[in-house]
Amino acid sequence: QVQLVESGGGLVQAGGSLRLSCAASRSFFSINAMGWYRQAPGKQRDLVATITSGGSTNYADSVKGRFTISRDNARNTVYLQMNSLKPEDTAVYYCNADRGRYMDGSYFHDYWGQGTQVTVSS
Repeated sequence: QVQLVESGGGLVQAGGSLRLSCAASRSFFSINAMGWYRQAPGKQRDLVATITSGGSTNYADSVKGRFTISRDNARNTVYLQMNSLKPEDTAVYYCNADRGRYMDGSYFHDYWGQGTQVTVSS
């Protein structure tokens, strides 16, 4: 089954930390860039951070210095360490795999996970 499985969301107080994980199923053979996006109620889905297979990272200005994205290429898993959380970080966080190949050799583009809720209380 082709899927991205997110975990690690929850409720935390402002100033606290959470670590999100996103594991790609074995159906994925290779993935170029993986990343995290978030969507707050009534707002559009925005970039949080991305990381390429080579380790190049990109962060939204609002999370720089607080969030760290990392990746285990062997496991096709991406992590997001979130520190110094703020109430404005509250959103559903979605994992994304931008492009790559499945095990059957076919290509994919822009695959999304189901999302995990992060709620930061003040």
